[in-house]
Amino acid sequence: MASDLNVSATIPDWSREYVRGFRDSGPKLVRAVRRYQQAQKRGGLIGKIAAKYWVVVHGFWSIITQSEIHLHMQIDGGLRLPHPTGIILHPDAEIGPNCMIFHQVTLSGKVVVGGHVDIGAGAKILGPLTIGDHARIGANAVVTKDVAAGVTVAGIPARELS
Repeated sequence: MASDLNVSATIPDWSREYVRGFRDSGPKLVRAVRRYQQAQKRGGLIGKIAAKYWVVVHGFWSIITQSEIHLHMQIDGGLRLPHPTGIILHPDAEIGPNCMIFHQVTLSGKVVVGGHVDIGAGAKILGPLTIGDHARIGANAVVTKDVAAGVTVAGIPARELS
C-alpha cells in the first residue's frame, strides 16, 4: 500500500490506462470513450467518421463487459477498471484522476468523485454527492452522503471506519 500514497489526486497517470493485452477490456472500454471524445472535439468529416467508429468500438466493449459508461461523461486521466463487469456510471457523474473502480459498481445521479478514489466491488453510490480525494469506498457499501477526503467508508449505509 505504500505505493498508493504516491498516487496523485490531481495529476493523471496515463500509464494506468495502457492496454497491456488482447483481453484487457477495462482499458479498451476507457480508450473508446477517450477516442470518441477526441474525435468529437476534432470535428469535420474525419472527426465524424472517427466518432462513429469509436461508438461501435465502445458498444462492443460495453456488451463484452456488460458495463454502461457513457460516451459524454467527464472522466479524468488514469482511470483503472481492473474487473470491468457490470459497472454502471450515470452520465452526469464526474470521475477525478487516478481512480480505481471495481466490478458491479453503480454511480447513480450527479456523483463527483475526487482524485485517487478507490471504489470496491459492488458499491452503490447514490447521488447527488461528492467523494473527496484519496477516499476509499468498501465493497458493497451503499453511500448516500458526502465522503470527506482521505476517509474510508463501508457498510449499508456507509459509515466512516476508524
